[in-house]
Amino acid sequence: MSKNNWAFFCSFWGKNAKDIMEAALKGDLKNSNISLLVYESEPCGAAELAKANNIDTLLINKVNFSSSIEYQNTILAELLKRNIDYVFLLGYQHLIQKNLLNAYPKKIVNIHPSLFPSFLATKTAIQDALAYGVKVTGITTHIIDHKFDRGTILYQEAIRVKKKDTLETLTPKFSAKGFKLIIKTIKKMEKLEK
Repeated sequence: MSKNNWAFFCSFWGKNAKDIMEAALKGDLKNSNISLLVYESEPCGAAELAKANNIDTLLINKVNFSSSIEYQNTILAELLKRNIDYVFLLGYQHLIQKNLLNAYPKKIVNIHPSLFPSFLATKTAIQDALAYGVKVTGITTHIIDHKFDRGTILYQEAIRVKKKDTLETLTPKFSAKGFKLIIKTIKKMEKLEK
């Protein structure tokens, strides 16, 4: 059976992408290859790991393009050239445009640090949850649509917020639970394909 080819997109250092690539290199994803990392800036820990392990990388920054459509059409051409089956947005800060959505219907997934439908369309969901004073927050993975942080929910995981919690104490909880959720999501997407 042939393996699914995944592309990971990240805009920053790429902790989630790096962690999942490490798991894949250890054999935790039997039916998937991480075939491409699309990233926007350096240093990028995920890109360093990818390059060291012969995973294709594409450094491409939106600021170098005249429009979001031109930027994402350039990425789309690279995905198609590499026979990418799925895309996972792991700390990616841009709204996916129509051409890319149409090329990959129900095959682009995202992870967001909140329990949908709370704290959507923000890059500071963890901080927002702390500021609001919630006792429970969490993580959602979902198939994306044409709006920020919307679409079909795949998995959600609750995270309890203690009185003394800060961004520094909550972030490791998100990392640990997020890692497991990403792995589960990739495996679920593989099953949906069958």
